[in-house]
Amino acid sequence: MDGQLNKHLLIKEEEFRGSLPAEHEILMKSIDYLKQSGIANGLQAGDTAPDFTLKDSLGAPVSLSEYIAKGPVILTFYRGSWCPFCNLQLRAYQEMLPQFKSTGANLIAVSPQKPEDSISRQEKEELPFAVVCDTNGSVADQFKLRYEVSSSLRELYEKLAINLDEYNANGQWFLPVSATFVIDRNSVIRYAYVDPNFMRRLEPEIIMNVLSLL
Repeated sequence: MDGQLNKHLLIKEEEFRGSLPAEHEILMKSIDYLKQSGIANGLQAGDTAPDFTLKDSLGAPVSLSEYIAKGPVILTFYRGSWCPFCNLQLRAYQEMLPQFKSTGANLIAVSPQKPEDSISRQEKEELPFAVVCDTNGSVADQFKLRYEVSSSLRELYEKLAINLDEYNANGQWFLPVSATFVIDRNSVIRYAYVDPNFMRRLEPEIIMNVLSLL
Protein backbone atom coordinates (compact mmCIF):
# COMPACT_ATOMS: atom_id res chain seq x y z
CA MET A 1 0.00 0.00 0.00
CA ASP A 2 1.29 3.45 -0.87
CA GLY A 3 1.56 6.09 1.83
CA GLN A 4 2.11 9.82 1.56
CA LEU A 5 5.67 9.53 0.25
CA ASN A 6 4.72 7.32 -2.67
CA LYS A 7 1.69 9.48 -3.42
CA HIS A 8 4.07 12.42 -3.87
CA LEU A 9 6.39 10.23 -5.94
CA LEU A 10 3.49 9.16 -8.14
CA ILE A 11 2.57 12.81 -8.76
CA LYS A 12 6.18 13.51 -9.74
CA GLU A 13 6.17 10.52 -12.09
CA GLU A 14 2.93 11.65 -13.74
CA GLU A 15 4.44 15.09 -14.30
CA PHE A 16 7.45 13.47 -15.95
CA ARG A 17 5.31 11.12 -18.05
CA GLY A 18 3.12 14.02 -19.17
CA SER A 19 5.99 16.25 -20.25
CA LEU A 20 8.37 13.57 -21.59
CA PRO A 21 6.34 10.46 -22.55
CA ALA A 22 8.99 8.92 -24.82
CA GLU A 23 11.70 9.36 -22.21
CA HIS A 24 9.44 7.89 -19.53
CA GLU A 25 8.91 4.81 -21.69
CA ILE A 26 12.68 4.33 -22.06
CA LEU A 27 13.11 4.55 -18.29
CA MET A 28 10.36 2.00 -17.69
CA LYS A 29 12.03 -0.42 -20.12
CA SER A 30 15.33 -0.04 -18.27
CA ILE A 31 13.54 -0.69 -14.96
CA ASP A 32 11.90 -3.81 -16.38
CA TYR A 33 15.30 -5.02 -17.58
CA LEU A 34 16.82 -4.60 -14.12
CA LYS A 35 13.91 -6.48 -12.56
CA GLN A 36 14.07 -9.38 -15.01
CA SER A 37 17.85 -9.67 -15.14
CA GLY A 38 18.36 -9.86 -11.38
CA ILE A 39 21.58 -7.86 -11.77
CA ALA A 40 21.01 -5.96 -8.53
CA ASN A 41 18.50 -7.78 -6.33
CA GLY A 42 20.09 -6.54 -3.12
CA LEU A 43 20.67 -8.22 0.22
CA GLN A 44 17.59 -9.57 1.95
CA ALA A 45 16.14 -9.64 5.46
CA GLY A 46 18.15 -12.06 7.58
CA ASP A 47 21.42 -11.31 5.80
CA THR A 48 24.32 -9.78 7.70
CA ALA A 49 25.02 -6.21 6.67
CA PRO A 50 28.68 -5.86 5.59
CA ASP A 51 30.61 -3.21 7.47
CA PHE A 52 32.04 -0.22 5.63
CA THR A 53 33.71 3.10 6.21
CA LEU A 54 32.99 6.01 3.87
CA LYS A 55 33.57 9.75 4.10
CA ASP A 56 30.73 12.16 4.78
CA SER A 57 30.17 15.55 3.14
CA LEU A 58 32.86 17.10 5.36
CA GLY A 59 35.40 14.37 4.68
CA ALA A 60 35.00 12.68 8.07
CA PRO A 61 34.92 8.85 8.15
CA VAL A 62 31.57 7.17 8.87
CA SER A 63 31.61 3.48 9.82
CA LEU A 64 28.48 1.37 9.82
CA SER A 65 29.79 -0.68 12.76
CA GLU A 66 30.26 2.45 14.89
CA TYR A 67 26.68 3.51 14.23
CA ILE A 68 25.35 0.02 14.92
CA ALA A 69 27.12 0.05 18.29
CA LYS A 70 24.82 2.95 19.23
CA GLY A 71 21.56 1.44 17.99
CA PRO A 72 19.64 0.34 14.87
CA VAL A 73 20.59 1.88 11.54
CA ILE A 74 18.40 2.93 8.64
CA LEU A 75 20.68 2.60 5.62
CA THR A 76 19.37 4.06 2.39
CA PHE A 77 21.02 4.12 -1.04
CA TYR A 78 20.09 6.91 -3.42
CA ARG A 79 21.20 7.99 -6.87
CA GLY A 80 22.09 11.63 -6.20
CA SER A 81 20.69 15.07 -5.54
CA TRP A 82 20.01 15.40 -9.29
CA CYS A 83 17.19 12.85 -8.86
CA PRO A 84 13.92 14.51 -7.73
CA PHE A 85 12.58 11.17 -6.49
CA CYS A 86 15.61 10.77 -4.21
CA ASN A 87 15.11 14.28 -2.88
CA LEU A 88 11.47 13.57 -2.02
CA GLN A 89 12.51 10.43 -0.17
CA LEU A 90 15.28 12.08 1.84
CA ARG A 91 13.00 14.97 2.74
CA ALA A 92 10.35 12.56 4.01
CA TYR A 93 12.95 10.65 6.06
CA GLN A 94 14.36 13.86 7.47
CA GLU A 95 10.88 14.89 8.64
CA MET A 96 10.55 11.54 10.41
CA LEU A 97 14.04 11.64 11.89
CA PRO A 98 12.91 12.70 15.41
CA GLN A 99 10.63 9.63 15.52
CA PHE A 100 13.42 7.40 14.20
CA LYS A 101 15.83 8.74 16.80
CA SER A 102 13.28 8.21 19.57
CA THR A 103 13.82 4.47 19.04
CA GLY A 104 17.61 4.89 19.22
CA ALA A 105 18.00 4.57 15.44
CA ASN A 106 20.22 6.63 13.14
CA LEU A 107 20.03 7.28 9.41
CA ILE A 108 22.87 6.91 6.91
CA ALA A 109 22.36 7.88 3.26
CA VAL A 110 24.78 6.49 0.66
CA SER A 111 25.30 7.86 -2.84
CA PRO A 112 28.02 7.69 -5.53
CA GLN A 113 27.69 11.43 -5.95
CA LYS A 114 30.53 13.67 -4.81
CA PRO A 115 29.71 16.21 -2.09
CA GLU A 116 27.84 19.17 -3.55
CA ASP A 117 30.02 22.23 -3.87
CA SER A 118 26.89 24.38 -3.72
CA ILE A 119 26.21 23.35 -0.14
CA SER A 120 27.95 25.58 2.38
CA ARG A 121 30.11 24.17 5.15
CA GLN A 122 27.54 25.34 7.71
CA GLU A 123 24.75 23.48 5.89
CA LYS A 124 26.91 20.34 5.79
CA GLU A 125 27.64 20.63 9.50
CA GLU A 126 23.93 21.00 10.25
CA LEU A 127 22.84 17.92 8.30
CA PRO A 128 20.74 15.89 10.76
CA PHE A 129 21.94 12.56 9.34
CA ALA A 130 25.06 11.14 7.74
CA VAL A 131 25.37 11.51 3.96
CA VAL A 132 28.32 9.50 2.67
CA CYS A 133 29.99 9.10 -0.71
CA ASP A 134 30.41 5.60 -2.16
CA THR A 135 33.12 6.74 -4.55
CA ASN A 136 33.63 3.60 -6.61
CA GLY A 137 30.37 1.85 -5.78
CA SER A 138 32.08 -0.78 -3.63
CA VAL A 139 29.54 -0.53 -0.83
CA ALA A 140 26.63 -0.65 -3.27
CA ASP A 141 28.32 -3.73 -4.71
CA GLN A 142 28.60 -5.34 -1.25
CA PHE A 143 24.88 -4.80 -0.77
CA LYS A 144 24.27 -6.18 -4.32
CA LEU A 145 22.84 -2.92 -5.62
CA ARG A 146 25.41 -1.62 -8.10
CA TYR A 147 24.74 -1.66 -11.82
CA GLU A 148 26.33 -0.14 -14.89
CA VAL A 149 24.22 2.36 -16.81
CA SER A 150 23.43 1.01 -20.27
CA SER A 151 24.35 2.93 -23.40
CA SER A 152 20.70 3.68 -24.21
CA LEU A 153 20.03 4.92 -20.68
CA ARG A 154 23.22 6.99 -20.75
CA GLU A 155 22.06 8.60 -23.98
CA LEU A 156 18.75 9.49 -22.32
CA TYR A 157 20.41 10.92 -19.20
CA GLU A 158 22.75 13.02 -21.31
CA LYS A 159 19.75 14.31 -23.25
CA LEU A 160 18.24 15.34 -19.91
CA ALA A 161 21.54 17.02 -18.91
CA ILE A 162 22.22 14.39 -16.25
CA ASN A 163 25.91 13.70 -16.76
CA LEU A 164 26.97 11.09 -14.25
CA ASP A 165 30.61 11.53 -15.17
CA GLU A 166 30.26 14.98 -13.58
CA TYR A 167 27.98 14.04 -10.68
CA ASN A 168 29.62 10.79 -9.58
CA ALA A 169 32.76 11.10 -7.50
CA ASN A 170 34.85 8.84 -9.74
CA GLY A 171 33.30 9.97 -13.03
CA GLN A 172 31.95 6.52 -13.91
CA TRP A 173 28.50 5.69 -15.22
CA PHE A 174 27.11 3.43 -12.52
CA LEU A 175 24.24 3.75 -10.05
CA PRO A 176 22.84 1.89 -7.07
CA VAL A 177 19.36 0.44 -7.21
CA SER A 178 17.27 2.47 -4.79
CA ALA A 179 17.15 0.54 -1.54
CA THR A 180 16.58 0.98 2.18
CA PHE A 181 17.61 -1.43 4.93
CA VAL A 182 16.77 -1.49 8.63
CA ILE A 183 19.72 -3.07 10.45
CA ASP A 184 19.68 -4.16 14.09
CA ARG A 185 22.49 -3.94 16.67
CA ASN A 186 23.73 -7.38 15.66
CA SER A 187 24.29 -6.19 12.07
CA VAL A 188 21.35 -8.30 10.89
CA ILE A 189 19.13 -6.79 8.21
CA ARG A 190 15.67 -6.88 9.71
CA TYR A 191 13.89 -5.28 6.77
CA ALA A 192 15.04 -4.88 3.16
CA TYR A 193 13.36 -2.75 0.52
CA VAL A 194 15.02 -3.06 -2.88
CA ASP A 195 13.23 -1.85 -5.99
CA PRO A 196 14.77 -1.13 -9.43
CA ASN A 197 11.90 1.32 -9.91
CA PHE A 198 13.53 4.44 -8.47
CA MET A 199 10.15 6.18 -8.60
CA ARG A 200 8.96 4.09 -5.62
CA ARG A 201 10.51 4.18 -2.14
CA LEU A 202 10.04 2.68 1.32
CA GLU A 203 7.50 4.58 3.37
CA PRO A 204 8.91 6.05 6.62
CA GLU A 205 5.92 4.67 8.55
CA ILE A 206 6.98 1.14 7.65
CA ILE A 207 10.46 1.90 8.96
CA MET A 208 8.92 3.05 12.24
CA ASN A 209 6.89 -0.15 12.47
CA VAL A 210 10.07 -2.23 12.06
CA LEU A 211 12.02 -0.14 14.56
CA SER A 212 9.26 -0.50 17.14
CA LEU A 213 9.84 -4.27 17.11
CA LEU A 214 13.61 -4.10 17.67
